[in-house]
Amino acid sequence: MAENESNLVSEPAPAPVRGTALLVRLAAIGALLVVIVVLFLYAGGWLTPHALTPAALVNTFERLNGAHPGFRRNHAKGVCVTGYFESNGQGQSISKAQVFLPGRVPILGRFALAGGQPNADDSPKTVRSLAILFKQPDGEEWRTGMINIPVFPVNTPQDFHEFLVLTSPDPHTGKVDSAAVGAFVAKHPETAAALKVLGSHPFTSGFADSPYYGLNAFRFVNANGESTPVRWWIKPDQTSEAGNAATTDKNYLFDALITQIHSQPLHWHLILIVGQPGDPTAEAASSWPEDRKQIDVGTITIDTIESEDTSPIRDITFDPLVLPAGISPSDDPLLNARSAAYSQSFRRREGEQKSPSAISTEEVGK
Repeated sequence: MAENESNLVSEPAPAPVRGTALLVRLAAIGALLVVIVVLFLYAGGWLTPHALTPAALVNTFERLNGAHPGFRRNHAKGVCVTGYFESNGQGQSISKAQVFLPGRVPILGRFALAGGQPNADDSPKTVRSLAILFKQPDGEEWRTGMINIPVFPVNTPQDFHEFLVLTSPDPHTGKVDSAAVGAFVAKHPETAAALKVLGSHPFTSGFADSPYYGLNAFRFVNANGESTPVRWWIKPDQTSEAGNAATTDKNYLFDALITQIHSQPLHWHLILIVGQPGDPTAEAASSWPEDRKQIDVGTITIDTIESEDTSPIRDITFDPLVLPAGISPSDDPLLNARSAAYSQSFRRREGEQKSPSAISTEEVGK
């Protein structure tokens, strides 16, 4: 009996445990809210006003290019396209991503010029870009932004920010401080080497006959779980046309692209560069050795073109970290910086009134 009475007395004991558990959960929720607030403040640049946050980088683009509400802060002048990717199945050896299964998947894309001025005149020396979103059957997406130069001038976000400022014309003089640029290059041998490569890489006559390069390295994972460092580029089927030369028309590059796509579909081959152990994956300013294996995994076809004024593609961010299973980020620091800056730019322009594109619907409809 005494033993039973003792048991009865001790039964209410778990109540404090429940109270403690509740306090622990509340504390965890509070800590999570603090983390969210801190991340929000960091993204906005409030905690580190002198650090290179996504907001600070986008602010620099706005300062250098002026205010252009509703437009991307970089690659502002562009036009939207659609088409498809026809995989030949060769990519399955290094990636389990559905996009590399034999067959066709739809793509959305955007051709653009580098820079934050949506009404800038087309120039033969302005960097051109092609961004593509591959839509897999399982609903996953692969987004990639490529440009028509084979290496990037720098390896880190901080160096990119400094190089961007140094190579932009002074708003008062209209000139670039060549001495400051020279000092930067002298301190960054990787930039000096990259500039030599870029100097020996002439631009083609237009968008259609240009190759485009992914620049950053990624990790491809196949069905066996094997991981391989990979870069990619796309090779055009179209060759230069004699008539596609610079003119006084401020939109001559886009006009030529419009005419070509209305005439017939454009094609590029997607080529994967397979890295080897020891190949750097965090150095976008340098190429891998030329003897690295390259795999042609299929053909990109672009067959329609539309102004940003009417296309839903205008509101897509071509975030390089939107990846399907079978493709993972590498340790390249530029990837996170690009992703965060794209998000910052998107949030700003989505809250702004849309302005008409320099490439109008009427022009595209010619």
